[in-house]
Amino acid sequence: MFIIKKNILFALLLTGCAGAVNAQQSEAAATVPIDKKYSAEIKKIAAAPLVKKAMQQILDLEKETMSNHVLLTEIPAPPYKEAKRAAKFAEMIKAAGIDSVWTDTAGNVLAFRKGRTGKRRVVLEAHMDTVFPEGTDVTVKYRGDTLCAPGVGDDTRSLSVLLTIIKVMKQTDIQTDADVLFVGATGEEGQGDLRGVKNLFSAAGPGKIDSFIAIDGGGNEGIVHRALGSHRYRVTFKGPGGHSSGAFGIGNPHNALGRAMHYWDESGNAYASTPGTRVTFSVGVIGGGTSVNSVPFESWMEVDMRSENPERLNAMDALFKAAVSKALAEENAIKKMGKDLTVDIKLIGDRPAGNNPATIPLVQRMMATITYLGGTPKLREGSTDSNIPFAKGVPAMTIGQGGKAGNAHSLNEWFVNDKGYIGIQQSLLVLLSEAGLAK
Repeated sequence: MFIIKKNILFALLLTGCAGAVNAQQSEAAATVPIDKKYSAEIKKIAAAPLVKKAMQQILDLEKETMSNHVLLTEIPAPPYKEAKRAAKFAEMIKAAGIDSVWTDTAGNVLAFRKGRTGKRRVVLEAHMDTVFPEGTDVTVKYRGDTLCAPGVGDDTRSLSVLLTIIKVMKQTDIQTDADVLFVGATGEEGQGDLRGVKNLFSAAGPGKIDSFIAIDGGGNEGIVHRALGSHRYRVTFKGPGGHSSGAFGIGNPHNALGRAMHYWDESGNAYASTPGTRVTFSVGVIGGGTSVNSVPFESWMEVDMRSENPERLNAMDALFKAAVSKALAEENAIKKMGKDLTVDIKLIGDRPAGNNPATIPLVQRMMATITYLGGTPKLREGSTDSNIPFAKGVPAMTIGQGGKAGNAHSLNEWFVNDKGYIGIQQSLLVLLSEAGLAK
């Protein structure tokens, strides 16, 4: 276990970037057994001379990996504005040893490495965007051995992992049977709504994808093989607005919004408490109004609901819309004058639910890889770029980037390179296993 020295811990606590002391809760160890044939397969691949050499080179490149990590972290990649980071990432991929690099219509950076037969195509992906708006200071600050900066863990570290894997495969001349497509994706966060990976799997994408591996999140042992689907809406109640005294009695959008929140809270909590797959809901942002002495002309909220069960998610969605409809009708019924209020419900996020059983070869290979390198696989659910291939029935998973990270999506985000090389080695081994190590 990684231990922070007392003086470093004190400094971290003072700065609010508390490094490994804020370690995220660990998940229960996987209870699904690992098929012996996959354990044997990983062991055989790891014993191959070129792979041994590559595993050592990952260690030798630790300083370069960290340098790449810091460089990319300090290039802002706000929602929908990843182009500057994407351009640098593409340049770094070329320098690492892939000639075929391009940017697609969604802004994704793609790098193609041809396989011996090319009968299959395996994707290894990390997302380039962060949740932080333009103007956020993304300068990396060092607190002892901890890196602190918005986006330093989620998901910039994973981009540096891709670069190292590309470089060691080039330097050792490791060949795979399947084609490999390395991807830096746009739009994973927030209202980006997985647009980069949605594009990969659309008619505008590079073609058939047979397996998909996303790298996202700290640690070495997690395997996300179940998709937490989500629906997100922006709801706006609209009315004529007016003076708080002179126009008293007209419909008030704030009143309607408050009713909608109350009714959804009641019905949503009742449904979430019923037996079945976990389902959650939340009102995340609200706004509207112009002054304290004005009846607002609009009132809005942004909401989120999640479940890995599509039926449960759709049921929560229906309760939400029913609450909005009821609130609108009530406010219009009690107003004393003026035009009726209207409401606009806009879908701003739709991440499909789905899953791959932990018994499929891809997940089994990752479980065997984690075990081979001394870890304990932990099977998880999550909302990641893998949601899209899950929903399309393509074998997929999201795995850890190595090291330890925390405070994601906050200004105090941190990363500690605690045996981070293990995460890179795991990504390489499982990639070679899934793509096939060419003889």
